[in-house]
Amino acid sequence: MSNLDIGILGVVAALALIALRVPIGIALGLVSVAGIGVMFNMNVAWGMISATPFDYVGQWELSAAPMFLLMGFICSSTDMTRGLFLALRLYLARLPGGLAITSVGACAFFAAASGSSVATASAMSRMAVPEMLDSGYDRGLATGTIAASGTLGSLIPPSVLLILYGVYAQVSVGQLFMAGFIPGVLSALIYMAMIVIRVKITPSLAGTTPPAPTEEERKEAFRDVWPLPTLILVVLGGIFTGIFSPTEAGALGAFAAAVIAAVRRRLTRAAIVEAVSQAVVSTASIFIILIGSLFFTRFLALSGFPRAFSNAILSVSTETWWILFAVTVIFLILGMLIDSIGLLLLTLPILVPLINEADINPVWFGIIVIKLLEIGLITPPIGLNVYMINGALNNRVTLPEIFRGITWFLAMDLLTLIILIAFPILSLWLPSLAY
Repeated sequence: MSNLDIGILGVVAALALIALRVPIGIALGLVSVAGIGVMFNMNVAWGMISATPFDYVGQWELSAAPMFLLMGFICSSTDMTRGLFLALRLYLARLPGGLAITSVGACAFFAAASGSSVATASAMSRMAVPEMLDSGYDRGLATGTIAASGTLGSLIPPSVLLILYGVYAQVSVGQLFMAGFIPGVLSALIYMAMIVIRVKITPSLAGTTPPAPTEEERKEAFRDVWPLPTLILVVLGGIFTGIFSPTEAGALGAFAAAVIAAVRRRLTRAAIVEAVSQAVVSTASIFIILIGSLFFTRFLALSGFPRAFSNAILSVSTETWWILFAVTVIFLILGMLIDSIGLLLLTLPILVPLINEADINPVWFGIIVIKLLEIGLITPPIGLNVYMINGALNNRVTLPEIFRGITWFLAMDLLTLIILIAFPILSLWLPSLAY
């Protein structure tokens, strides 16, 4: 049996183990050690295990991931989004589907402060969905809005997925952050436009229109708006102006979030414990998957599978549209079965050699990949954000109802994906200004 045959069997075995619900990092690690042991010997495999994890996980750039996660969980545990949500609600609620539009806007702001889709969906589901349901909103629209808008945390900087892609593909994280800003805002605007059109056609989707707010209510709402915009200005402003690097921004953002929470007298001991524990668990999960993917990269490289895969794709056509079509099909299929971080780290060992061979801009390709991962976060049967919302609401809205509600949002995501592919300038314009 040739090394390439072993590599193909390894890929099949990894997907089979993941389908059997073996944790992704463990599945990739087991397949890699066994595959290298078969191709060479177990001494080579054990040598990889002893050397690879520390050399890679110790990279300075990766320290941004736990810091941004901590920042997001501090925002969530100290209820830092409520003031902004209430203010947006007062000004937007009288639009068709105003509460849903408000939720999209609040999710976009929170995504810019947390970098985590799961944190965004978790925080906003407890706040926005009950209010929409109490106002008579269609259950699918209410939950679908938060499930889809929560994915904006994958694209709007600072995004943990963009950090992982940048470190793995050896692409500037700062450029990726800038590249993700316009596509993230575009996604939010397309969601909002779709909600307005649907509610215009079927007003019953949005229940009753609330009364116009008084001037006193407007003033009261704006008194607690400042925390989230301030945090975003500190983090993204510093990155985009070059005052500090994305890694430094993560540490400063976590510190700034704690200071803002303390000023608002929300930084309780319980909130600190909750935020730190969630950040530690999330970071550990990510790093286990990352280490497994590093083993998998070594295994595939030794087997020659990435080059064979690249040759197979490029033998059909070397046109960029064909490569993107093939990648899209792969992500749409695997996105139904594997969570976003696992799918990203599973596929990068195969895709990075392909885009290098095809001479595709890695920054633009990274944004396309992250958009595909966003779609996977709400695609059945896995749909991590859907399950997150279902759990946060204690099954007040059933999984089938939530999956029904995200159908229109999935269509809008595909529309946005087509726009981003057709107009690369949307992703590359901001990085071109600064770099």
